[in-house]
Amino acid sequence: MLHIYCTNLFRLQLHKLLNHEISVAIAEISWLNTAMEIQRTREVRILRERLQENPVVALLGPRQCGKTTLAHQFARKRSASRIHIFDCKDSRNLARLDNPMMALEPLKGVVIIDEIQRRPELFPALRVLADQNQSRRFLILGSASRDLISQTSETLAGRISFIELGGFALHDIKGPDYRKLWLRGSFPRSFLARNDRISAQWRQDFIRTFLERDIPNLGIRVPAQMLRRFWTMLSHYHGQIFNASALGRSLATADTTVKRYLDILSGTFLIRQLQPWFYNTKKRLVKRPKIYFRDSGILHSLISVSNENELLSHPQLGASWEGFALEQIIIHLNLREEEAFFWATHTGAELDLVFQQKGRLWGVEVKYKEAPTVSRSMRSALTELDLTHLWVIYPGNDIYPLEQNITAVGLNNIKRTFRLSIAPSELKSGF
Repeated sequence: MLHIYCTNLFRLQLHKLLNHEISVAIAEISWLNTAMEIQRTREVRILRERLQENPVVALLGPRQCGKTTLAHQFARKRSASRIHIFDCKDSRNLARLDNPMMALEPLKGVVIIDEIQRRPELFPALRVLADQNQSRRFLILGSASRDLISQTSETLAGRISFIELGGFALHDIKGPDYRKLWLRGSFPRSFLARNDRISAQWRQDFIRTFLERDIPNLGIRVPAQMLRRFWTMLSHYHGQIFNASALGRSLATADTTVKRYLDILSGTFLIRQLQPWFYNTKKRLVKRPKIYFRDSGILHSLISVSNENELLSHPQLGASWEGFALEQIIIHLNLREEEAFFWATHTGAELDLVFQQKGRLWGVEVKYKEAPTVSRSMRSALTELDLTHLWVIYPGNDIYPLEQNITAVGLNNIKRTFRLSIAPSELKSGF
């Protein structure tokens, strides 16, 4: 009897402990979603503009990057009677969508469908509904999926506009200090965590969940352990030219398999393949992509960096900052993947970022130095590519000229600098 009593007592205490832990977790989630929620005003404005012009807007990005929160921020600025939300993770909503025409046709205003990749059969119905009523708009949210993108492109061609959403950017956070964003990365729960330890743990959990659950849910069949090995190995190639043969030898697998793994991570918006610029030049150029982790926090987790002291003493400090700064610039300039390039020759000259605006070519070089200087590569790029201007981004605050058409700019001042240097009429919408 004593044994049974002790066993039951232990179970009761365990039950209370688990309930307490769950309550703490729920309280933390509630705290993050209310008191610490960052208003993403720029993204809400872009979303509003796209929905005014297109019957369907797809908001795509990795899981946990803030798509649902952004949709709710947009919805809160509208009349409740004009917003209709369907979450495909909710079995009740899924049951309502079993007959999509019956569920969606009577609705007016904005219809938000979250996690739509779980119900791909909705796309043909959305095409009919989009053509049927111009007073109705659809905002569909999906975790990154190349299948989703191709399916919507075929079914909703001419009716849909895509918005790619990442985590937080410089324009989302208060104050001029970007170091917390650099260390923890852009995922909201990682950035908003109470301390670095909790942030690092969240990212480790994200990596595991992504490999073991999210990838299979997207219909991709690949061993989680092998993809993790590749991802970890790729972290040591951050900021370098992609070499499928070298990675294949290290993993004892074929080049084609390595390229497939890279495409999986790129297709889920976790890796950026920066393509080379090879137009209007007579020199022999590098024609393989450069590899960057789009989220600096995920990179730091895979290279075992969990706090600022570890980061500042790590051999990949410069590469980490280069990738972080480049991602912020690409986001700020609103460049699509096919609009951002790097330039490199086989003789060693290179430039980190090349992009076009209004038919002219501009360049960016990133340097982790307190006082950057002009290099031979910069002068070569300026002449060879006939750049209108070249900016050298460094981890400071000042803006000052280095040479004619070359300016040093602290990362905190990229917004003001590009607005002053490129006429407003030359900036893309959403800038």
